[in-house]
Amino acid sequence: MQTPPFQLARTSAPGARDACCQPAETGLRASRRRARLAELDSHLHCSVIGTCLSTGELRKLVPKFTDLDRYHASDLEIHHAAVELAIAGGAGAKALNKALDERYAGAIRRFDAARDPQTLLDLWNDALKSGDIPPAYWAVMSHPHSTIEVRQSAFGELHMLSHLVGAANRADIRRLVALEAENQGLKDKIDRQQARLLELSAERNASVRQSNEHALQLAAIGRRKADVPAAQLEAEVERLREKVEDGERRLALHTSRREAAEQRAMQEEDETRALRNKLGETQALLKVVQAECAALERATLDADDRLNARPDARRRAVEWLSGKRIVYVGGRPNSNAVLKSLVERAGGELIVHDGGIEDRKGLLAAALPNADVVLFPVDCIDHDSMSMLKRVCERHGVEYSPLRTASVASFVEFVGRRTASAQNTHASAPPPSAFCLRHG
Repeated sequence: MQTPPFQLARTSAPGARDACCQPAETGLRASRRRARLAELDSHLHCSVIGTCLSTGELRKLVPKFTDLDRYHASDLEIHHAAVELAIAGGAGAKALNKALDERYAGAIRRFDAARDPQTLLDLWNDALKSGDIPPAYWAVMSHPHSTIEVRQSAFGELHMLSHLVGAANRADIRRLVALEAENQGLKDKIDRQQARLLELSAERNASVRQSNEHALQLAAIGRRKADVPAAQLEAEVERLREKVEDGERRLALHTSRREAAEQRAMQEEDETRALRNKLGETQALLKVVQAECAALERATLDADDRLNARPDARRRAVEWLSGKRIVYVGGRPNSNAVLKSLVERAGGELIVHDGGIEDRKGLLAAALPNADVVLFPVDCIDHDSMSMLKRVCERHGVEYSPLRTASVASFVEFVGRRTASAQNTHASAPPPSAFCLRHG
Protein backbone atom coordinates (compact mmCIF):
# COMPACT_ATOMS: atom_id res chain seq x y z
CA MET A 1 0.00 0.00 0.00
CA GLN A 2 1.78 3.17 -1.22
CA THR A 3 -0.63 5.72 0.26
CA PRO A 4 -2.48 4.21 3.28
CA PRO A 5 -5.83 5.76 4.28
CA PHE A 6 -4.50 6.63 7.76
CA GLN A 7 -1.39 8.64 8.40
CA LEU A 8 1.27 6.67 10.24
CA ALA A 9 2.58 7.67 13.66
CA ARG A 10 4.86 10.68 13.55
CA THR A 11 8.55 10.27 14.13
CA SER A 12 10.59 12.32 16.56
CA ALA A 13 11.39 14.84 13.84
CA PRO A 14 8.45 17.22 13.32
CA GLY A 15 6.75 16.72 10.00
CA ALA A 16 9.00 13.76 9.17
CA ARG A 17 7.37 10.76 7.44
CA ASP A 18 8.60 7.45 6.01
CA ALA A 19 9.61 7.62 2.41
CA CYS A 20 7.25 4.79 1.49
CA CYS A 21 4.28 6.82 2.76
CA GLN A 22 4.98 9.90 0.66
CA PRO A 23 2.34 10.29 -2.09
CA ALA A 24 3.76 9.84 -5.54
CA GLU A 25 3.47 12.84 -7.77
CA THR A 26 1.76 11.75 -11.00
CA GLY A 27 0.26 13.37 -14.01
CA LEU A 28 -3.10 13.49 -12.15
CA ARG A 29 -2.08 16.61 -10.18
CA ALA A 30 -0.53 18.21 -13.18
CA SER A 31 -3.59 17.75 -15.40
CA ARG A 32 -5.98 18.67 -12.57
CA ARG A 33 -8.50 16.01 -13.60
CA ARG A 34 -10.67 14.03 -11.22
CA ALA A 35 -9.37 10.67 -9.96
CA ARG A 36 -10.97 7.52 -11.23
CA LEU A 37 -12.11 4.72 -8.93
CA ALA A 38 -9.36 2.35 -10.10
CA GLU A 39 -6.70 5.01 -9.39
CA LEU A 40 -7.61 5.30 -5.71
CA ASP A 41 -5.82 3.31 -3.06
CA SER A 42 -7.23 -0.23 -2.83
CA HIS A 43 -8.00 0.27 0.87
CA LEU A 44 -10.45 3.04 -0.05
CA HIS A 45 -12.52 0.97 -2.49
CA CYS A 46 -14.47 -0.80 0.23
CA SER A 47 -15.55 2.46 1.88
CA VAL A 48 -16.40 4.17 -1.42
CA ILE A 49 -18.49 1.29 -2.76
CA GLY A 50 -20.15 0.48 0.56
CA THR A 51 -21.03 4.14 1.24
CA CYS A 52 -21.82 5.58 -2.17
CA LEU A 53 -23.57 2.70 -3.98
CA SER A 54 -26.67 0.88 -2.76
CA THR A 55 -27.08 -2.88 -2.73
CA GLY A 56 -29.78 -2.70 -5.39
CA GLU A 57 -27.53 -0.81 -7.78
CA LEU A 58 -24.68 -3.24 -7.16
CA ARG A 59 -27.00 -6.23 -7.79
CA LYS A 60 -27.82 -4.80 -11.20
CA LEU A 61 -24.24 -3.87 -12.12
CA VAL A 62 -21.92 -6.52 -10.62
CA PRO A 63 -23.48 -9.67 -12.19
CA LYS A 64 -22.76 -8.20 -15.64
CA PHE A 65 -19.02 -8.61 -15.02
CA THR A 66 -18.99 -11.65 -12.68
CA ASP A 67 -20.58 -15.09 -12.40
CA LEU A 68 -22.74 -14.15 -9.39
CA ASP A 69 -26.52 -14.57 -9.48
CA ARG A 70 -28.19 -11.26 -8.69
CA TYR A 71 -31.14 -13.02 -7.03
CA HIS A 72 -29.38 -15.67 -4.94
CA ALA A 73 -26.04 -14.07 -4.06
CA SER A 74 -25.74 -12.49 -0.61
CA ASP A 75 -25.14 -8.77 -0.06
CA LEU A 76 -21.61 -9.53 1.20
CA GLU A 77 -20.74 -11.49 -1.95
CA ILE A 78 -22.01 -8.65 -4.14
CA HIS A 79 -19.97 -6.12 -2.13
CA HIS A 80 -16.77 -8.20 -2.29
CA ALA A 81 -17.18 -8.70 -6.03
CA ALA A 82 -17.65 -4.94 -6.55
CA VAL A 83 -14.47 -4.18 -4.53
CA GLU A 84 -12.52 -6.75 -6.55
CA LEU A 85 -13.78 -5.16 -9.80
CA ALA A 86 -12.64 -1.74 -8.58
CA ILE A 87 -9.19 -3.06 -7.61
CA ALA A 88 -8.78 -4.96 -10.88
CA GLY A 89 -9.75 -2.01 -13.06
CA GLY A 90 -11.08 -2.77 -16.50
CA ALA A 91 -14.68 -2.64 -17.68
CA GLY A 92 -16.17 -3.38 -14.24
CA ALA A 93 -14.27 -0.52 -12.60
CA LYS A 94 -15.26 1.83 -15.42
CA ALA A 95 -18.94 0.88 -14.99
CA LEU A 96 -18.75 1.51 -11.23
CA ASN A 97 -17.00 4.86 -11.82
CA LYS A 98 -19.65 5.87 -14.35
CA ALA A 99 -22.46 4.94 -11.94
CA LEU A 100 -20.86 7.06 -9.20
CA ASP A 101 -20.37 10.06 -11.48
CA GLU A 102 -23.93 9.91 -12.81
CA ARG A 103 -25.48 9.50 -9.38
CA TYR A 104 -23.51 12.29 -7.67
CA ALA A 105 -23.13 14.73 -10.55
CA GLY A 106 -24.66 17.55 -8.45
CA ALA A 107 -22.22 17.06 -5.57
CA ILE A 108 -19.28 16.88 -8.00
CA ARG A 109 -20.28 20.22 -9.54
CA ARG A 110 -20.67 21.75 -6.07
CA PHE A 111 -17.22 20.52 -4.95
CA ASP A 112 -15.57 21.70 -8.20
CA ALA A 113 -15.64 25.22 -6.77
CA ALA A 114 -12.89 24.21 -4.29
CA ARG A 115 -9.41 25.19 -5.47
CA ASP A 116 -7.38 24.11 -2.43
CA PRO A 117 -7.48 21.30 0.17
CA GLN A 118 -8.74 23.57 2.97
CA THR A 119 -11.79 24.66 0.99
CA LEU A 120 -12.39 21.02 0.11
CA LEU A 121 -12.26 20.09 3.82
CA ASP A 122 -14.69 22.90 4.63
CA LEU A 123 -17.17 21.57 2.07
CA TRP A 124 -16.70 18.07 3.50
CA ASN A 125 -17.37 19.28 7.05
CA ASP A 126 -20.52 21.07 5.90
CA ALA A 127 -21.72 17.83 4.31
CA LEU A 128 -21.01 15.97 7.59
CA LYS A 129 -23.15 18.45 9.50
CA SER A 130 -26.04 18.19 7.03
CA GLY A 131 -25.80 14.38 6.87
CA ASP A 132 -25.39 14.29 3.07
CA ILE A 133 -22.30 12.06 3.30
CA PRO A 134 -22.28 9.67 0.24
CA PRO A 135 -22.25 12.41 -2.46
CA ALA A 136 -19.67 14.45 -0.55
CA TYR A 137 -17.47 11.41 0.08
CA TRP A 138 -17.19 10.51 -3.60
CA ALA A 139 -16.69 14.15 -4.56
CA VAL A 140 -13.86 14.46 -2.04
CA MET A 141 -12.19 11.17 -2.99
CA SER A 142 -12.24 11.94 -6.71
CA HIS A 143 -11.52 15.71 -6.51
CA PRO A 144 -8.35 16.78 -8.36
CA HIS A 145 -7.19 18.95 -5.36
CA SER A 146 -7.76 16.15 -2.85
CA THR A 147 -4.52 15.26 -1.06
CA ILE A 148 -3.71 12.18 0.98
CA GLU A 149 -4.34 14.16 4.16
CA VAL A 150 -7.81 15.20 2.94
CA ARG A 151 -8.65 11.64 1.96
CA GLN A 152 -7.29 10.28 5.24
CA SER A 153 -9.41 12.77 7.17
CA ALA A 154 -12.57 11.94 5.22
CA PHE A 155 -11.87 8.23 5.51
CA GLY A 156 -11.23 8.44 9.27
CA GLU A 157 -14.37 10.44 9.97
CA LEU A 158 -16.43 8.08 7.83
CA HIS A 159 -14.82 5.10 9.58
CA MET A 160 -15.67 6.41 13.03
CA LEU A 161 -19.11 7.47 11.88
CA SER A 162 -19.74 3.91 10.72
CA HIS A 163 -18.84 2.68 14.23
CA LEU A 164 -21.20 5.18 15.82
CA VAL A 165 -23.99 4.40 13.41
CA GLY A 166 -23.48 0.67 13.81
CA ALA A 167 -23.55 0.95 17.60
CA ALA A 168 -26.46 3.39 17.99
CA ASN A 169 -28.67 3.08 14.91
CA ARG A 170 -28.84 -0.57 13.88
CA ALA A 171 -32.59 -0.35 13.63
CA ASP A 172 -32.26 2.69 11.32
CA ILE A 173 -29.84 0.76 9.15
CA ARG A 174 -32.25 -2.15 8.91
CA ARG A 175 -35.03 0.24 7.97
CA LEU A 176 -32.74 1.89 5.43
CA VAL A 177 -31.91 -1.44 3.86
CA ALA A 178 -35.59 -2.36 3.80
CA LEU A 179 -36.44 0.99 2.25
CA GLU A 180 -33.74 0.55 -0.37
CA ALA A 181 -35.07 -2.91 -1.17
CA GLU A 182 -38.59 -1.52 -1.32
CA ASN A 183 -37.39 1.35 -3.50
CA GLN A 184 -35.69 -1.08 -5.83
CA GLY A 185 -38.83 -3.22 -5.92
CA LEU A 186 -40.92 -0.14 -6.71
CA LYS A 187 -38.52 0.80 -9.48
CA ASP A 188 -38.81 -2.70 -10.94
CA LYS A 189 -42.59 -2.47 -10.61
CA ILE A 190 -42.58 0.90 -12.39
CA ASP A 191 -40.47 -0.59 -15.17
CA ARG A 192 -42.95 -3.45 -15.54
CA GLN A 193 -45.88 -1.02 -15.49
CA GLN A 194 -44.25 1.16 -18.11
CA ALA A 195 -43.70 -1.90 -20.29
CA ARG A 196 -47.33 -2.86 -19.74
CA LEU A 197 -48.43 0.69 -20.59
CA LEU A 198 -46.46 0.49 -23.81
CA GLU A 199 -48.19 -2.79 -24.65
CA LEU A 200 -51.60 -1.30 -23.84
CA SER A 201 -50.79 1.75 -25.94
CA ALA A 202 -49.87 -0.48 -28.85
CA GLU A 203 -53.09 -2.46 -28.39
CA ARG A 204 -55.09 0.78 -28.20
CA ASN A 205 -53.49 2.06 -31.40
CA ALA A 206 -54.29 -1.23 -33.12
CA SER A 207 -57.89 -1.04 -31.85
CA VAL A 208 -58.20 2.55 -33.08
CA ARG A 209 -56.90 1.54 -36.49
CA GLN A 210 -59.35 -1.35 -36.62
CA SER A 211 -62.22 0.94 -35.60
CA ASN A 212 -61.25 3.44 -38.28
CA GLU A 213 -61.19 0.69 -40.89
CA HIS A 214 -64.59 -0.55 -39.72
CA ALA A 215 -65.96 3.02 -39.88
CA LEU A 216 -64.66 3.38 -43.41
CA GLN A 217 -66.33 0.10 -44.38
CA LEU A 218 -69.64 1.23 -42.88
CA ALA A 219 -69.36 4.56 -44.64
CA ALA A 220 -68.79 2.74 -47.94
CA ILE A 221 -71.81 0.53 -47.30
CA GLY A 222 -73.88 3.62 -46.48
CA ARG A 223 -72.78 5.28 -49.69
CA ARG A 224 -73.73 2.18 -51.65
CA LYS A 225 -77.14 2.09 -50.01
CA ALA A 226 -77.62 5.78 -50.73
CA ASP A 227 -77.66 4.92 -54.41
CA VAL A 228 -80.74 2.69 -53.94
CA PRO A 229 -84.04 4.43 -54.89
CA ALA A 230 -85.96 5.95 -51.95
CA ALA A 231 -89.20 4.12 -52.89
CA GLN A 232 -87.46 0.75 -52.73
CA LEU A 233 -85.98 1.60 -49.35
CA GLU A 234 -89.39 2.65 -47.99
CA ALA A 235 -90.92 -0.61 -49.20
CA GLU A 236 -88.12 -2.59 -47.59
CA VAL A 237 -88.57 -0.70 -44.30
CA GLU A 238 -92.32 -1.28 -44.36
CA ARG A 239 -91.82 -5.00 -45.01
CA LEU A 240 -89.36 -5.27 -42.13
CA ARG A 241 -91.76 -3.34 -39.85
CA GLU A 242 -94.62 -5.72 -40.68
CA LYS A 243 -92.34 -8.69 -40.07
CA VAL A 244 -91.34 -7.32 -36.66
CA GLU A 245 -94.98 -6.70 -35.69
CA ASP A 246 -95.94 -10.22 -36.79
CA GLY A 247 -93.06 -11.62 -34.72
CA GLU A 248 -94.19 -9.62 -31.67
CA ARG A 249 -97.78 -10.93 -32.04
CA ARG A 250 -96.50 -14.50 -32.28
CA LEU A 251 -94.26 -13.94 -29.28
CA ALA A 252 -97.17 -12.58 -27.22
CA LEU A 253 -99.37 -15.55 -28.25
CA HIS A 254 -96.72 -18.10 -27.34
CA THR A 255 -96.00 -16.27 -24.08
CA SER A 256 -99.66 -16.42 -23.03
CA ARG A 257 -99.86 -20.08 -24.00
CA ARG A 258 -96.72 -20.83 -22.02
CA GLU A 259 -98.03 -19.03 -18.93
CA ALA A 260 -101.36 -20.88 -19.17
CA ALA A 261 -99.54 -24.20 -19.56
CA GLU A 262 -97.36 -23.41 -16.53
CA GLN A 263 -100.43 -22.60 -14.44
CA ARG A 264 -102.15 -25.83 -15.51
CA ALA A 265 -98.98 -27.78 -14.75
CA MET A 266 -98.78 -26.24 -11.27
CA GLN A 267 -102.44 -27.02 -10.57
CA GLU A 268 -102.04 -30.58 -11.81
CA GLU A 269 -98.91 -30.96 -9.68
CA ASP A 270 -100.82 -29.79 -6.58
CA GLU A 271 -103.70 -32.14 -7.38
CA THR A 272 -101.25 -34.99 -7.92
CA ARG A 273 -99.56 -34.29 -4.59
CA ALA A 274 -102.94 -34.22 -2.81
CA LEU A 275 -104.04 -37.44 -4.50
CA ARG A 276 -100.72 -39.08 -3.61
CA ASN A 277 -101.14 -38.09 0.06
CA LYS A 278 -104.74 -39.30 0.03
CA LEU A 279 -103.65 -42.55 -1.59
CA GLY A 280 -101.06 -43.09 1.14
CA GLU A 281 -103.64 -42.46 3.86
CA THR A 282 -106.11 -44.79 2.13
CA GLN A 283 -103.53 -47.53 1.81
CA ALA A 284 -102.61 -47.23 5.48
CA LEU A 285 -106.29 -47.34 6.43
CA LEU A 286 -106.79 -50.34 4.17
CA LYS A 287 -103.97 -52.20 5.89
CA VAL A 288 -105.49 -51.47 9.30
CA VAL A 289 -108.96 -52.58 8.15
CA GLN A 290 -107.50 -55.74 6.62
CA ALA A 291 -105.73 -56.54 9.88
CA GLU A 292 -108.95 -55.96 11.82
CA CYS A 293 -110.94 -58.15 9.44
CA ALA A 294 -108.35 -60.92 9.70
CA ALA A 295 -108.37 -60.71 13.50
CA LEU A 296 -112.17 -60.74 13.54
CA GLU A 297 -112.22 -63.74 11.25
CA ARG A 298 -109.78 -65.62 13.49
CA ALA A 299 -111.87 -64.77 16.55
CA THR A 300 -115.00 -65.99 14.76
CA LEU A 301 -113.31 -69.27 13.83
CA ASP A 302 -112.13 -69.67 17.44
CA ALA A 303 -115.67 -69.12 18.70
CA ASP A 304 -117.01 -71.66 16.21
CA ASP A 305 -114.33 -74.13 17.31
CA ARG A 306 -115.29 -73.69 20.95
CA LEU A 307 -118.97 -74.25 20.14
CA ASN A 308 -118.19 -77.46 18.29
CA ALA A 309 -115.82 -78.53 21.11
CA ARG A 310 -113.08 -79.58 18.73
CA PRO A 311 -109.92 -80.76 20.47
CA ASP A 312 -107.71 -78.82 17.95
CA ALA A 313 -109.60 -75.58 18.42
CA ARG A 314 -107.56 -72.53 17.50
CA ARG A 315 -107.82 -70.05 20.34
CA ARG A 316 -104.50 -68.39 19.76
CA ALA A 317 -106.09 -65.10 18.77
CA VAL A 318 -107.45 -64.45 22.29
CA GLU A 319 -104.97 -66.36 24.43
CA TRP A 320 -103.35 -63.10 25.51
CA LEU A 321 -106.59 -62.06 27.32
CA SER A 322 -106.34 -64.89 29.81
CA GLY A 323 -105.68 -63.45 33.29
CA LYS A 324 -105.47 -59.86 32.01
CA ARG A 325 -107.24 -56.89 33.60
CA ILE A 326 -108.14 -54.38 30.86
CA VAL A 327 -109.63 -50.91 31.32
CA TYR A 328 -111.63 -49.78 28.28
CA VAL A 329 -112.43 -46.02 28.24
CA GLY A 330 -115.03 -44.65 25.84
CA GLY A 331 -116.66 -46.67 23.08
CA ARG A 332 -120.31 -47.50 22.36
CA PRO A 333 -122.64 -49.46 24.71
CA ASN A 334 -123.45 -52.25 22.21
CA SER A 335 -119.87 -52.96 21.23
CA ASN A 336 -118.69 -52.59 24.84
CA ALA A 337 -121.06 -55.40 25.94
CA VAL A 338 -119.69 -57.68 23.20
CA LEU A 339 -116.11 -56.85 24.17
CA LYS A 340 -116.78 -57.54 27.86
CA SER A 341 -118.34 -60.91 27.01
CA LEU A 342 -115.40 -61.77 24.74
CA VAL A 343 -112.80 -60.93 27.41
CA GLU A 344 -114.62 -62.81 30.15
CA ARG A 345 -114.93 -65.96 27.97
CA ALA A 346 -111.17 -65.77 27.37
CA GLY A 347 -110.49 -65.69 31.15
CA GLY A 348 -109.83 -61.98 31.51
CA GLU A 349 -111.53 -58.97 33.07
CA LEU A 350 -112.75 -55.89 31.18
CA ILE A 351 -113.61 -52.72 33.10
CA VAL A 352 -115.59 -50.27 30.94
CA HIS A 353 -115.65 -46.53 31.67
CA ASP A 354 -117.47 -44.02 29.45
CA GLY A 355 -114.84 -41.27 30.06
CA GLY A 356 -116.99 -39.16 32.39
CA ILE A 357 -120.32 -38.93 30.58
CA GLU A 358 -122.26 -40.98 33.18
CA ASP A 359 -119.47 -42.56 35.22
CA ARG A 360 -117.47 -40.38 37.55
CA LYS A 361 -113.89 -39.65 36.48
CA GLY A 362 -112.67 -40.45 39.98
CA LEU A 363 -113.60 -44.09 39.41
CA LEU A 364 -111.34 -44.12 36.36
CA ALA A 365 -108.33 -42.93 38.38
CA ALA A 366 -109.02 -45.59 41.01
CA ALA A 367 -109.28 -48.42 38.47
CA LEU A 368 -106.11 -47.63 36.53
CA PRO A 369 -103.31 -48.64 38.96
CA ASN A 370 -104.28 -52.37 38.92
CA ALA A 371 -104.83 -52.59 35.16
CA ASP A 372 -102.51 -54.44 32.76
CA VAL A 373 -103.38 -52.17 29.85
CA VAL A 374 -105.70 -49.23 29.15
CA LEU A 375 -107.46 -49.01 25.78
CA PHE A 376 -109.46 -46.12 24.34
CA PRO A 377 -110.96 -45.70 20.83
CA VAL A 378 -110.00 -42.32 19.42
CA ASP A 379 -113.37 -41.89 17.68
CA CYS A 380 -115.50 -42.26 20.86
CA ILE A 381 -113.62 -40.28 23.53
CA ASP A 382 -113.20 -36.51 24.06
CA HIS A 383 -109.81 -34.84 24.06
CA ASP A 384 -110.01 -33.80 27.70
CA SER A 385 -110.57 -37.37 28.89
CA MET A 386 -107.83 -38.63 26.57
CA SER A 387 -105.28 -36.15 27.94
CA MET A 388 -106.24 -36.88 31.55
CA LEU A 389 -106.06 -40.63 30.85
CA LYS A 390 -102.51 -40.39 29.41
CA ARG A 391 -101.27 -38.35 32.40
CA VAL A 392 -102.72 -40.78 34.93
CA CYS A 393 -101.31 -43.82 33.08
CA GLU A 394 -97.83 -42.26 32.89
CA ARG A 395 -98.00 -41.36 36.59
CA HIS A 396 -98.85 -44.95 37.62
CA GLY A 397 -96.66 -46.64 34.98
CA VAL A 398 -99.63 -48.33 33.26
CA GLU A 399 -99.44 -49.12 29.57
CA TYR A 400 -102.05 -47.47 27.36
CA SER A 401 -102.84 -47.87 23.65
CA PRO A 402 -105.28 -46.02 21.36
CA LEU A 403 -107.63 -47.96 19.04
CA ARG A 404 -108.65 -46.77 15.62
CA THR A 405 -112.39 -47.21 16.22
CA ALA A 406 -114.77 -48.47 18.89
CA SER A 407 -115.59 -51.55 16.81
CA VAL A 408 -115.08 -55.13 17.93
CA ALA A 409 -112.72 -55.61 14.99
CA SER A 410 -110.24 -52.95 16.26
CA PHE A 411 -110.23 -54.57 19.72
CA VAL A 412 -109.74 -58.08 18.31
CA GLU A 413 -106.92 -56.83 16.03
CA PHE A 414 -105.09 -55.34 19.06
CA VAL A 415 -105.51 -58.57 21.03
CA GLY A 416 -104.24 -60.58 18.04
CA ARG A 417 -101.11 -58.44 17.79
CA ARG A 418 -100.41 -58.84 21.50
CA THR A 419 -100.95 -62.60 21.28
CA ALA A 420 -98.54 -62.92 18.34
CA SER A 421 -95.94 -60.75 20.12
CA ALA A 422 -96.25 -62.83 23.32
CA GLN A 423 -95.84 -66.07 21.36
CA ASN A 424 -92.74 -64.76 19.57
CA THR A 425 -91.24 -63.60 22.88
CA HIS A 426 -91.99 -66.95 24.52
CA ALA A 427 -90.45 -68.86 21.60
CA SER A 428 -87.25 -66.82 21.62
CA ALA A 429 -86.87 -66.56 25.43
CA PRO A 430 -84.27 -68.84 27.12
CA PRO A 431 -85.46 -71.57 29.50
CA PRO A 432 -86.18 -70.35 33.04
CA SER A 433 -83.24 -70.52 35.38
CA ALA A 434 -83.41 -72.63 38.53
CA PHE A 435 -81.25 -70.11 40.38
CA CYS A 436 -83.10 -67.99 42.94
CA LEU A 437 -81.76 -64.54 43.64
CA ARG A 438 -82.83 -64.81 47.32
CA HIS A 439 -82.28 -68.49 48.27
CA GLY A 440 -79.56 -69.41 45.72
